[in-house]
Amino acid sequence: MGTRSASLPESQRPTILVVEDEAPLLTLLRYNLEKQGFRVEEATDGPEALIRVAEAKPDLLLLDWMLPAMSGLEVCRQLRRRPETRDLPIIMVTARTEEADAVRALDTGADDHIGKPFTIEALLARIRAVMRRAAGPASKGALAWQDIAMDQDAHRVTRGGRSLHLGPTEYRLLEFFLQHPGRVFSREQLLDAVWGRDIHVELRTVDVHIRRLRKAVNGEGDADVIRTVRSAGYALDVE
Repeated sequence: MGTRSASLPESQRPTILVVEDEAPLLTLLRYNLEKQGFRVEEATDGPEALIRVAEAKPDLLLLDWMLPAMSGLEVCRQLRRRPETRDLPIIMVTARTEEADAVRALDTGADDHIGKPFTIEALLARIRAVMRRAAGPASKGALAWQDIAMDQDAHRVTRGGRSLHLGPTEYRLLEFFLQHPGRVFSREQLLDAVWGRDIHVELRTVDVHIRRLRKAVNGEGDADVIRTVRSAGYALDVE
C-alpha cells in the first residue's frame, strides 16, 4: 500500500487523522505514515478530533485512549452514534495492556487496538488490514439468506426491509456467513477469513464483533440468526 499510495497525487492519498497528545510520538507517526504514502492530519485532544472529523472525514482514525479534555473512548463512542461516521475505521492506541481494556475498546466501537509501545511495522500492518476490511469485497453482486439481503455493489444490508448499520468488520463477518450459511466456523477460521493471516488478533476479538453483529442484525422480535455452537464456534443459522 505504501509504495502505491506514495505514487499518487497528494489529494488522492488515503488520509489518516492521528489523535495524540504526546508531541514526540505524533512527530514520529507523521514521519513514518507520510513515508508510506499517507496524508496525515493531526489533533491533540478529543474535542479537536471531533471537529476535524466533521470538517473532513479521514479514511482512518488513529486514536489515543488517554487524551486531555475527552478520552479516546468517548470520541469513539460519539463517532459511532453519528450516521456519517458510524463506519469510519478506528484503531485505538493505548498504554493499557489488560485484556479487559482491549475488549472495552472494541466494545466501544474501535475496529482494532494496539498497545504502547509498538513497532511502526506492527502499526502499519494493522492499518492496512483495517483499511482492506473497510474497502469491502472486490467482487460485486448480492447475497441473501432468509430475510437478510446484502447488496455488495451498494454496500447495503437489509433484514426484512429494515436497513442494517454495520461497521466494516461486522459487514465482512456477515458477508462471510452469508457465503456459507449453516456452516459452523471456529474463531480461528473466522480470524483467517475476516481479519487475514498477516496480522495477530486475539480470539476474544471475534466474540466482541459477533456481539456487535448480533446487536445490529437482530431487531426486536427477530430470531437470533447467529448461532453459538459450544466449543466449536459460530454459524449463520437459527435454533
